[in-house]
Amino acid sequence: MTEIESPEDGPSPDRFRDVFHVYEVRTDGDRIHYYGEPLVDHDRLVEEIWPMFRAADYEVRLTRQTGEFVLVAEPRSKGQDGIPWTNVVLAIATVLTTLYAGSIWYQADLAADPLNVLQGWPFALGIMTVLGIHEMGHYVMSRHHDVEATLPYFIPIPTFIGTLGAVIRMKGRMPSRKALFDIGVAGPLAGIVATVVVTTVGLYLPPVTIPPSVMNSQNAVEITFGYPLLLQFLSTVTGQPLQYEAANKAVNPVVIAGWVGMFVTFLNLIPVGQLDGGHVVRAILGRQQERIAAVVPALLFGLAGYLYFVDDVAGNAVFLWVFWGLFASVFAFVGAATPVQDEALDGRRKLVGILTLVVGILCFHPVPIQIG
Repeated sequence: MTEIESPEDGPSPDRFRDVFHVYEVRTDGDRIHYYGEPLVDHDRLVEEIWPMFRAADYEVRLTRQTGEFVLVAEPRSKGQDGIPWTNVVLAIATVLTTLYAGSIWYQADLAADPLNVLQGWPFALGIMTVLGIHEMGHYVMSRHHDVEATLPYFIPIPTFIGTLGAVIRMKGRMPSRKALFDIGVAGPLAGIVATVVVTTVGLYLPPVTIPPSVMNSQNAVEITFGYPLLLQFLSTVTGQPLQYEAANKAVNPVVIAGWVGMFVTFLNLIPVGQLDGGHVVRAILGRQQERIAAVVPALLFGLAGYLYFVDDVAGNAVFLWVFWGLFASVFAFVGAATPVQDEALDGRRKLVGILTLVVGILCFHPVPIQIG
């Protein structure tokens, strides 16, 4: 029998010969290719070999190349090398776009002085705080479970909220259901705490006075928010109104920043694919999560249909749920993350997961926004 040469850094083929028969080893830069034949099914193979490759600081995956099975091992990242300029530039750009959005909410006269854009800083701070703390919840828990993750990427866009949110990117396999759950639930929980704080502060801040020139303008755009139950609850507890008798009064824009946090929380907790809700439900139910994910797009399309045909709601809300129905369909098709160790979750985490999903429901409103 020909002896297979072991790689210098990666695990020796002898260590996993019971699950994968190796007949050739090649190196390609930092990558190691183990050519051979699986002796067990894919899930058991990954479960057996993944810990030993991870201990050697490698990520491993099974592929097929020109008809041959190959285990491809790549070195794991050692962390951020240097300044993450992409993250920094996007964060600065998002600060600028949220400042611009905030200046509009505060009725700042940018034509008189462009520096009046700085009047939007409370709104920008609220938005950046909510989104940043949400994503840092994911990041911190990813590092805790030794899962590679980037710092948050903020997404700037010059709209009435100034951003499309923020994301982090995770690489490599998820070690276990526990890690999947902890990482998935940490963002919404951290984010909702920040959202409650920002919203409460906003409710105590003075309302904005809309100038007569805006009130009487033919080109003025009216934006109406649907306040979710959580926001209504905070209004009741604080005794601060969400609406004013005077037509020229509106809630402080920091409350709108809190509304954005609640809306983002609900969308992230939709239980499909790689969304936070998909991670949480996959960790709780295992592969049964796929059944729920298959139903979610139909529910979102059904909500859009109900609003249009029964509740006579047209425009933004209908389009929003049709869009998210399509988005959820894609996520459901791609599927949720599959942990290497797919063991059942403990009861305490299941309870936390259920309560988190309930919080997501409290952040829901069927007609979140109407523009007209």
